[in-house]
Amino acid sequence: MQENRSSAPDIDSLKTAGIPRHVAIIMDGNNRWARRRGLPGFEGHRAGERAVQAVISVCARKKVEVLTLFAFSSENWRRPEDEVRHLMGLFLEALDERVRELHEHNIRLRFIGARDAFSQPLQQGMAAAEQLTADNKGMVLAIAVNYGGQWDITQAAQQLAEEVAAGRRAPHEVTAEALQGRLMLGDLPAPDLVIRTGGECRLSNFLLWQAAYSELFFSPLLWPDFDERALADALKDYAGRQRRFGRSGEQLAAQDEDSTC
Repeated sequence: MQENRSSAPDIDSLKTAGIPRHVAIIMDGNNRWARRRGLPGFEGHRAGERAVQAVISVCARKKVEVLTLFAFSSENWRRPEDEVRHLMGLFLEALDERVRELHEHNIRLRFIGARDAFSQPLQQGMAAAEQLTADNKGMVLAIAVNYGGQWDITQAAQQLAEEVAAGRRAPHEVTAEALQGRLMLGDLPAPDLVIRTGGECRLSNFLLWQAAYSELFFSPLLWPDFDERALADALKDYAGRQRRFGRSGEQLAAQDEDSTC
C-alpha cells in the first residue's frame, strides 16, 4: 500500500473508537537505510531505535492496549556476525537505558521468543525488565526476539502433546482454544493491525497464528523513516476497513442496523 505522506492525518485527530487494541509491527529496512547513506548496517539499527521510541510514545498516547515489535527473528542469526554482535550490543544498551523510562510511563514489558540462544547478561536483563514492569497497568509492549511464528506454534503443540502423553489431557481436548492458550501472547488480544515497513509484502514468519484475521498495512518507508505521521496514516487506513471475521458485508450491515434499533 502506497502512502501519501503529505495528506497523512495528525495523530491526535484520530478518533479513539477507530484505534486498534493491538498493533504489531515488522520493522524492516534498517540495513537499506544505512546503505543508502554509505553507513555501516548497525547505524541503521541505531536510527531504527529512535523510530521505536516514537512509535511506543504514540501508541501509549492513543491508548493502544498492546504493541508488539518484531525486533529479531529466529532467522536473523544468519546475518553477518559483526552485524549480529552490534545488534546484541544495542539490545543490551536499550535494556540498560530505556526500561526505567518505560516503567515510569506505566508500560508493561514482555519478551517473546526462545531466550536460550542469548547471552546470560541479555537473558538476565530481559527477566529483570519484565519483573520491574510486571505490575504496570498501561500498554503492554511485547518485543519479539529470536522469535518465529512456526517455532511458536510448534512449542505450543509440544506442550499439549506432553500433556496428552502424561494423561492430563485427552486427544480430543487438543483444540484451537487450547493451542491458543500455549502460544506467546495467547493471553492477550490478537493483533488487529499488522504493519510492515520497507516495501516488502509478507509476514516473514511473524505471529502466523495470531495474525489470522489481522488487517495488514505495508509501508514503502524504511523503518528509520517511519515516523508519527506514517503511523497516523496506517491507523487512518485501519479505521476505514470493515472487519468481517468470515462474515459477509451484508451480515455486518444487518447487525449494525439491529444494534441501532
